[in-house]
Amino acid sequence: MSTFPPSLTAVNHTAPVPRRIRGIKDGAPLLDTTRALYVWEWPHYPQYYTPRADVKMDAFIEGDAIETPQGQARQLALKSAADKTAGRLITASLISGLADTVRLEWKALDHWFEEDEEVFVHPRSPYKRVDALRSNRAVRVELEGTVLADAPSCVMLFETGLPTRYYLDPTKVRFAFLRPSATRTQCPYKGKVDGYWSASVGNINVADVAWLYTYTTPAMTPIAGLVAFLNERVDIVIDGKLQPRPETHFS
Repeated sequence: MSTFPPSLTAVNHTAPVPRRIRGIKDGAPLLDTTRALYVWEWPHYPQYYTPRADVKMDAFIEGDAIETPQGQARQLALKSAADKTAGRLITASLISGLADTVRLEWKALDHWFEEDEEVFVHPRSPYKRVDALRSNRAVRVELEGTVLADAPSCVMLFETGLPTRYYLDPTKVRFAFLRPSATRTQCPYKGKVDGYWSASVGNINVADVAWLYTYTTPAMTPIAGLVAFLNERVDIVIDGKLQPRPETHFS
C-alpha cells in the first residue's frame, strides 16, 4: 500500500488556466495569453495549450501532419532552429477546446512565466499540493547500516504523487560518506537544486542520493539550505521506527 497520495488526474483532462502565460525566446515573447488550457498528457502534471491567435506563428515553420492522443496536428519548428521539433498545432480534436491550439515544447523556449513569476521545468498543476512543515520528529538516514545523517528535527515536505521527503540541518549530515555531484535540477514547485551528493559506503555507491535547494519558491523557504535524501535508495528511521522504502518515483 502506498504511503502517500497518488496523482489521480485523468489523461486528456482539460481545465482553464486563470493566469497570464508568456513564453520567451531570444528576449521576445512568442506566446502571450490569458486563454490557455491545461491538458494532462499524463497524470502527474499538465501542459499549456494556447490559442493559435495568441502565438507568434510567423516564428515557426509548419511541418508534417501527425496523429497525437490529443488529436490531429502539424509539427512546428522554430525558424531559428528548423531541424528541431518545437511543438505542434492541433488542427482537429475530439477534446473540447483543443482545435486550433498550439502546444510548445518547454525546452524550445528560454523562459516561461505565470503572470510575472518564472516557472521552471513544466507547468504547475492546479491539483497538486506541496507543503513544507517543520517537525520535531527525529530522523536518521542509513545506508547498509552506516549512518549518513542523524537529526533531532526536520522539515517534512509533503507533495502530491511523491513520497514524503525529510529536509535536515546540514550540520547533522555526515558528509564524510558523501561526495559532490555535478547534477543540477529544477522543480516548478520548489525551486533550483544547486547541490547534489552521491553516497559511498564500503563497496556500495549510490548516485545523487542527497540534494539541497539553494533557491526556493516563496512557499518553500523552510527547505532552503537543508539536505534531503532519496527515500527509495536509503533507510529512513523516524522516531526510532524504520520507514518502508517507497517504489521509485520521478521527483
